[in-house]
Amino acid sequence: MKRQLTHDDLRAAVYGGAVLGGGGGGFVERGLRTAELALQVGTPELWTADEFAADDLTATVALVGAPAAPDPQVLPTHLLRALELLRRELPRDLVAVHTNENGAETTVNGWFHSAMTGLPVIDLACNGRAHPSSVMGAMGLHHEDDYRSSQGYAGGKPHTYVEGAVSGGLEATSNVVRRASVEAGGWVGVARNPVEVGYAVRNGAPGAIGFAIELGRRFLAGGVLGAAQHLGGEIAVTGTVRTYRCAQREGLDVGVAVLDDAAGTTLHFVNEYMALDVDGERRASFPDLITTFDEEGQPLASADVAVGTRLSVLVAPAENLLLSTTMYMPEVYAPVEELLGVRFAPQAKALSRV
Repeated sequence: MKRQLTHDDLRAAVYGGAVLGGGGGGFVERGLRTAELALQVGTPELWTADEFAADDLTATVALVGAPAAPDPQVLPTHLLRALELLRRELPRDLVAVHTNENGAETTVNGWFHSAMTGLPVIDLACNGRAHPSSVMGAMGLHHEDDYRSSQGYAGGKPHTYVEGAVSGGLEATSNVVRRASVEAGGWVGVARNPVEVGYAVRNGAPGAIGFAIELGRRFLAGGVLGAAQHLGGEIAVTGTVRTYRCAQREGLDVGVAVLDDAAGTTLHFVNEYMALDVDGERRASFPDLITTFDEEGQPLASADVAVGTRLSVLVAPAENLLLSTTMYMPEVYAPVEELLGVRFAPQAKALSRV
């Protein structure tokens, strides 16, 4: 199915994405602004994957960086510049773009690109929830020995602006872009990892944008409880933040929030919430969805949490989400666990589902 994206889709996509961001995936106000601009300058289109030939070429458009970074800036012009730099590197034309993940900003990744270039957005994400590392959003390409990654990036305020294109191994090129985000002040827009649509469907999360839009509609109609019900989850705990620590490490926000409840509820995050401990026991861990909401019931990114903030914590099981095959690959968890100093990767039994 092909359809034009509308203002009704806009709010639902951003708020559904904010829930699926699980503490990461960007910020609601910025997501609303970017999507609104896309609808002002053109007519972005969302196509289901079955509208394409299996060998058509698509690429991921993404934001890379630490949400709590002190001086970030990624403008719509930076997003287009990153795509332009990528397209120069490719041997054949792109027919579409798709987002890396669901989040308040990232669910609408590609809308501005579509409005300005005419390329449709595929109703597909590399992963149906937000995740902290580029490899987690690379749809298993690190297992493809002959795959050569190409990435274009751009971002930063005038005094920190960087742009470039890099090609090579997936991990090496991702590290270059992550470092560029640090030099840019915290964020860069990225266009990366061209693949055939058939590969993306097999290894990504087809239907992820529609999933976020429907979730957003449930949230806008029924609040936190509406979202929890739709996801088959629950509000696991409510409390006030007693301790909060967040540091930028390797271009990511790494930290912990501890609530003042009798259970000593603790949330560990690397951009997204990786683990929730209650009474010293693990209540949920990534890729389960752990999302915080403020006292007004609005999704709250981990970077916006502060001491004294009253939080409600939604938990939904991973099996109720649209997830990439990478979520069941043990090796993608190790670097994030090392950054956090906490073990949270799914057990081998769960990982064996793919």
